[in-house]
Amino acid sequence: MRPAEIEPVKLVVSVLSSETDAAEKALGALKKRFGETDFKSKECDFNYTDYYEPEMGKGLKRTMVAFEKLVPPGELSGIKTFTNGIEDCFLTEAGNRRVNIDPGYLTLEKLVLASCKNFAHRIYLDKGVYAEITLAYKAKDFRPLEWTYPDYKDAPMLEMLREIRRIYAKNIGRGA
Repeated sequence: MRPAEIEPVKLVVSVLSSETDAAEKALGALKKRFGETDFKSKECDFNYTDYYEPEMGKGLKRTMVAFEKLVPPGELSGIKTFTNGIEDCFLTEAGNRRVNIDPGYLTLEKLVLASCKNFAHRIYLDKGVYAEITLAYKAKDFRPLEWTYPDYKDAPMLEMLREIRRIYAKNIGRGA
């Protein structure tokens, strides 16, 4: 059997910051590179972990976006290095991030997130970037895996991802 043509995927990005202005500027840089969004969440409180507090402070908010233009899944490592570059544009004088940008992609079957951290369940892509399947779509809904972050298991996030999946299904001509 030979590899089949790869279907383009829905680029999704989480932007995390305690500074609304910095987050909006980062979103602007993303739109300049990837085009218009067809999904943008409201800012949501991010209180699932204190992991980012030493670097980014308290009061973090997350905005999730998905882009109209579909991308090849093989571009994920380049997208992650690009988003790291945007983060670097918003560093404090002490070198701390003011914005955390986590890209990934959604297909009808799964949500894949990019990371620069290796772990047992992550696959190396390129340029120091790894990918993990964060959620699997089975039995008509997203299902967490043993390593799925708590925020990606939460009802509001799952509802956003269901909506993005509906949009993606229309994008690729597979109905609602």
